[in-house]
Amino acid sequence: MANQDSVDTADFFLQPDPNRAFVVPLHIEVSALSHRGLVRSNNEDHFLVTRSGRSLQTVLTNLPAGDIPERYETTGFAMVVADGMGGHAGGEVASRMAIGTLVRMVLDVPDWIMNLDETNAPRVMKRMVHYYRGVDQALATHAETHRDLAGMGTTMTVAYSIGADLFLAHVGDSRCCLFRDANLRQLTRDHTQAQRLADDGVLTREEVATSRLRHVLTQALGVEDPALEVEMAQLRLLPGDRLLLCTDGLNDMVDDATIASVLSKRQPPAVTCKSLVDLALERGGRDNVTVIVADYSAPTAKAEKG
Repeated sequence: MANQDSVDTADFFLQPDPNRAFVVPLHIEVSALSHRGLVRSNNEDHFLVTRSGRSLQTVLTNLPAGDIPERYETTGFAMVVADGMGGHAGGEVASRMAIGTLVRMVLDVPDWIMNLDETNAPRVMKRMVHYYRGVDQALATHAETHRDLAGMGTTMTVAYSIGADLFLAHVGDSRCCLFRDANLRQLTRDHTQAQRLADDGVLTREEVATSRLRHVLTQALGVEDPALEVEMAQLRLLPGDRLLLCTDGLNDMVDDATIASVLSKRQPPAVTCKSLVDLALERGGRDNVTVIVADYSAPTAKAEKG
């Protein structure tokens, strides 16, 4: 049974944008759970789940009916996991600071993009590069003025959905995976030496899973690497999709087939999160483990009224 360091569960309904006929409204249920594991004395993982929105409601007008909507609402939904590194204190500070810095940068932007169409998607990508580089610089600057935090850094994986549109931004070896039609698909790429060797044909996929180089990051936030590349992707969600974000404390302990088996049981996200964390602990719990599970489903009449 997992000893919970932190847990959060939420249930949201994303309203369709009336100006985009092709947006499919989706009901979302999401849960998150983090545990320090059985070996480490502190938890260097942090997560965040947020809901943002834009709304308008007509209170009084003499415009003819239908000229403007009586009510307009668009909701965005973001999930973030960060896995810190850099000693006893450094990793915990880095992952926490990375998420906090990201949120502050987003809040400073006067115009939030609440539509991921072909016009706005490139703008979102450009902003995410700006955010990630800002986080990278903030961590590096903080470490320079705090010698006890020298060498700190973190991974950071962000999943952002509006309606059925999903946008991903990623640096490091935390993961975002999609479970659809009984298949588990990794949407992000591990930025590790082992994965780089696999890309070059030196290692097989099976060898990557056991290679000692699978923990050696080729990209991370906080090292102020001018060659930092933020991996980004965009896809269309379907009713029945399950999204999993996790730190490597899960996939190092639990193989993909077992993770897929747990996701296939279609239990509530909170139960699924606990099952995944418990498995990681049962199999050694050698690292901090953090999971976020989000279920996307077609809205019901009751949900629409609510």
